[in-house]
Amino acid sequence: MSAVFRDLLKKIGSGPHTGKNLTWDEAKTATLMILREEATPAQIGAFLIAHRIKRPTGEELAGMLEAYDELCPRLGDVGGESEVLVLGTPYDGRSRTAPVTVLTALILAASGRSVVLHGGDAMPTKYGIPLVQIWQALGVDFRPLTLDAVQKMLETTGLGFFYTPAHFPGFDALTTYRDEIGKRPPFATLELIWSPYEGNYHLLAGYVHPPTEHFIQEALRWREVGKHTLIKGLEGSCDLPRDRTAIITCHDPGNFEARERLKLHARDYGLGGTEVPLNSPEELLSQIRATLAGQTSPLWPAVLWNGGFYLWRCGQVAQLSEGIQQAQNLLESGQVAAKLEQINKNVGEFPSSPTAGWGKFTTL
Repeated sequence: MSAVFRDLLKKIGSGPHTGKNLTWDEAKTATLMILREEATPAQIGAFLIAHRIKRPTGEELAGMLEAYDELCPRLGDVGGESEVLVLGTPYDGRSRTAPVTVLTALILAASGRSVVLHGGDAMPTKYGIPLVQIWQALGVDFRPLTLDAVQKMLETTGLGFFYTPAHFPGFDALTTYRDEIGKRPPFATLELIWSPYEGNYHLLAGYVHPPTEHFIQEALRWREVGKHTLIKGLEGSCDLPRDRTAIITCHDPGNFEARERLKLHARDYGLGGTEVPLNSPEELLSQIRATLAGQTSPLWPAVLWNGGFYLWRCGQVAQLSEGIQQAQNLLESGQVAAKLEQINKNVGEFPSSPTAGWGKFTTL
């Protein structure tokens, strides 16, 4: 048992009257001890649930993120004038609505922007479809790649996937705790705003609950993260909704308090409607392939809406309507499909699994 960790646990777990928040350094220390498994399983489980009940502060999240940076290797700076786009999405995946994040990333890469995604396998508490398995179903298996191989992928194709079980095994060890406590711990918030890229980047992250946005903004302020965009997205992802107002907060370098709050409606651009349900992995794959072929699949409006917004937000076009049109042009001209083919070919140059499929999925 760690006496140091016990004192940190007592500080946050003493209830609303005597409990206190951790400082940056204390939060960092606690996270390092958790990831190195220097605390006992009982201490770690108690800390995760106590921290969830208390709710993390921005300072605590910032200290936890610093621990990530200390323990985890990251992708190196690829240079260039534009920021690398880092898409943050919940690691426990999607289970109700069809995700289009992979298609958004391909559209951005096809437009000439560099994109980094990160995540692992199916994870509690939701056990939804994770991004890595969508890539695998499209013939791109990022799981066996070394970090050097991912770096080369990012440099040559403009897209890299940081597979956390391979490159950050200490974090992956928390999966068992997440299952046993039955709730997302504050570490789930870190997944959204952590960057496995050490160069200049633009963070694009989703969230569900309004208080989470406040915690995230405070953490990014403590960390002095420059350009970032926060989206109240579908199931906490960075996929913009079509059946309700898309609430987006944009921050560009400069005065941190000068944030722009956007409220966008897909219906104003002819793309509104009911969200596409996630009925099965096989149906989702069929819809993705049809979209890549330039066909108006059920995903088509969502892909144009998301692709168009991100092209606009990332400075590829001057107007949102232009971004939507460019996304459509990239799909119909075959450039997005060609980008996927390039990525597939590059992955094939590294040791990989001989077959591509959905892998192991929990029943939805």
